[in-house]
Amino acid sequence: MPTMKLSEMRKLSVAELDREVQARKKELMELRFQASIGQLDKNHRIRETKTEIARLLTVLGEKRK
Repeated sequence: MPTMKLSEMRKLSVAELDREVQARKKELMELRFQASIGQLDKNHRIRETKTEIARLLTVLGEKRK
């Protein structure tokens, strides 16, 4: 999945943000699995995905206030 800019995240609704968080968590699980069996070529994707999840959760918290 391509990374999303913060300005793009802020344009999404709460429901869309929830879906994005779930999709990124699923992607992170798959990346971790690939890493554990030695098939992951781009190890930096794990860190990028975790960072993107944190950004999405931050924007989601801002919207819920």
